[in-house]
Amino acid sequence: MEPGKLSTSIDAAVPTAARMYDHYLGGKDNYASDRAACEELDKVVPSTRALAVNNRRFLQRAVRTLAGEYGIRQFLDHGSGLPTQNNVHQVAQDIDPESRVIYVDNDPMVLVHGRALLDQNDRTAVIHADMRDTDGIFDHPDTKRLIDFSQPVAVLFNSVFHCIPDSDTDGPLAVARRVRERLAPGSFMLMCQLVSEDPEVRKFVTEFMDQATQGHWGRVRQEKDVEEYFEGLEILEPGLVEVSTWRPDNEVAPRQQTQEWIEFGGIGRLPR
Repeated sequence: MEPGKLSTSIDAAVPTAARMYDHYLGGKDNYASDRAACEELDKVVPSTRALAVNNRRFLQRAVRTLAGEYGIRQFLDHGSGLPTQNNVHQVAQDIDPESRVIYVDNDPMVLVHGRALLDQNDRTAVIHADMRDTDGIFDHPDTKRLIDFSQPVAVLFNSVFHCIPDSDTDGPLAVARRVRERLAPGSFMLMCQLVSEDPEVRKFVTEFMDQATQGHWGRVRQEKDVEEYFEGLEILEPGLVEVSTWRPDNEVAPRQQTQEWIEFGGIGRLPR
């Protein structure tokens, strides 16, 4: 699907990354097609459910760190997925109730469920948009209402860049650079995606997901590809890592147990 050309209808027969992720997290906002796709994926990459859970925990730790340690009160979450427990706004507003959050997703089901959840929260909004449409997102009325881009913002691309095909103008690297140009110094960018150093895993998952989602997919990449996204940013400790090892809550926190593929990334800060 080209940026800006969004479907407003829900097709239960075609899996989506958002609903598959919801299933892996134990949610109920998914269909038989999503569960069947997860079952097939698990045959080759059986660690995917644990990977999804660990990725969600990473997001929560990251938001808590950005809000609690760095004083960030504005969050722009690209490809946010279906609402679950301890969403970005809940974590951030637990630290400061005045924190403001914009969620962005191209799945119409996310829009429906997200708006119902946030109906009573005037410091949070859901935008139906393609995450590659930087101008449309930044210039959206809800974004302008809630986000002051003259001040530091945390922009989140959590486990979504593998959904974007390679392109000089709309690939992950181009999107990351375009967003960075719109941010004030001192802003943060969280970026991670599925990677594998095994070419057979990359080939299978990329082809499987592209077919399952009818072309709404990018590709599994390598760690070196993710490292490019952070060029020119000051990377927070512990650097770019498998995300279950990013500032774990304690020494016995769950870790990624297998390595056929991992969620790899971290957080970078725009120099002041």
